[in-house]
Amino acid sequence: MERRQERDGGEGVAEREPGGRGLRLRREIGLWSAVSLTAGCMVGSGIFMSPQGVLVYMGSPGASLVVWAVCGLLAMMGALCYAELGALVPKSGGEYAYILQIFGSLPAFLVIYTFVLLVRPAAIAAISLSFAEYAVAPFYPGCSLLPQAVLKAVAAICILSLMLVNGRSSRLATMLTNVCTVAKVFSLLVIVGGGAVVLGQGRGYTDAFLFAFHNTTQQPGRIGMAFYQGLWSFDGWNNVNYVMEELKNPKQNLVWALLIAIPLVTSLYLLVNISYLLVLSSNEILSSNAVAVSWGNQVLGAWAWLVPLAVTLSTFGSVNGIFFGGSRVCYVAAREGHMPQLLSMVHVHRLTPTPALMFTTAVALVLVIPGNFSTIVNFLSFLGWITYGTTIGCLLYLRIKNKNLPRPYKVPTIIPVIMLLASFYLVLAPIIEHPQTEFLYIFLFLLSGIPVYFLLVYFRCQPKWLQMATLYLQLLLEVAPTVKNVD
Repeated sequence: MERRQERDGGEGVAEREPGGRGLRLRREIGLWSAVSLTAGCMVGSGIFMSPQGVLVYMGSPGASLVVWAVCGLLAMMGALCYAELGALVPKSGGEYAYILQIFGSLPAFLVIYTFVLLVRPAAIAAISLSFAEYAVAPFYPGCSLLPQAVLKAVAAICILSLMLVNGRSSRLATMLTNVCTVAKVFSLLVIVGGGAVVLGQGRGYTDAFLFAFHNTTQQPGRIGMAFYQGLWSFDGWNNVNYVMEELKNPKQNLVWALLIAIPLVTSLYLLVNISYLLVLSSNEILSSNAVAVSWGNQVLGAWAWLVPLAVTLSTFGSVNGIFFGGSRVCYVAAREGHMPQLLSMVHVHRLTPTPALMFTTAVALVLVIPGNFSTIVNFLSFLGWITYGTTIGCLLYLRIKNKNLPRPYKVPTIIPVIMLLASFYLVLAPIIEHPQTEFLYIFLFLLSGIPVYFLLVYFRCQPKWLQMATLYLQLLLEVAPTVKNVD
């Protein structure tokens, strides 16, 4: 294909299609950046806060460790299914792109409707609030209840800063992800090493492992909620699928990135949880608002401040990764006509999806105002597994309808079947066991997307002022339309 190369002041090389039809996003993400993006998004605040939630719902240390191991297995199986879909549908957008290609426009719109307006911005808001809690805590020593106004202001600063980084350069954003990922892995290794030292000195709570499964819950609903807490810490295993059009050698690097990142994170999570259980009693874990900080106070002594610093870096890097992937989904949906046209445009010099980044930022800032970390987690997981189950259904549908379709990569059929059953369980069990009004609100929000789809997408009822606003904003932001980058 003929291309014209444009250099833009050191930011890299832009590719413009022949005839001036549009710009492409650059393929700048190599294998190790993809590994870093996956691991960096997975290791956020969850491993430092969720162990308490898993133990609360499961009732025993042994069962909680089993939940963490199974969560890692589910993430790995889901990622392998997504890798096959990514090879078959080599577009950015993840679940949205696959559902659009296979099930059609309306189901894909419902996915993007919840994703853009709720799921991704809420995840950014939740983790930013966690970042703010750890960043502010050293300035309020001995204060158990931090000022909410200060927390929300710091969370907003975090979101705005990362919008600027991602808008400036995709390369800069991936570099920040790489640095934060190294810091995260190092901090987890410190926790693992500290647990090993405590065990070697004979000071560990080994009784927790002698009676590991005592008091384990048998209630399906509580088990489902425990998985929600654990899977929150693995959220991000599918992030590379959102940026397929920016991945170098995507058919090979996608699979390798997943095979390296997810087992690494799962192993670290299990070892970190064992370290927590060796250093802290079950009651101490259950009564702690931040398990990692309690661990640091017990083991690191005067160096305990390293734990809040590590969590701050971890959450900052995780928000950056979600920003990077989430804005691309918004951009792809706009390119397909499911969001305003402006959101499908990229900056003419920096080649970053500036309007999509700004839109995601605006929604996340709105959600920060009433946001609460613990409240958001369960309902994000609920919505997430509805989407994951639908996406896995795409793969099974292709296996039945297009058996002879060329597949560069293929997983055994039993893996998507297990993932689909797990999705059904994780969606239905908490509703049946512990029905809550919030679940009804989520379904109503999802259904509200149907009339919005027919009004704005199917019948294309778009007011003239929106078209004029798009034109003026396109000039103001220096953005231009793009074409798909699927070669």
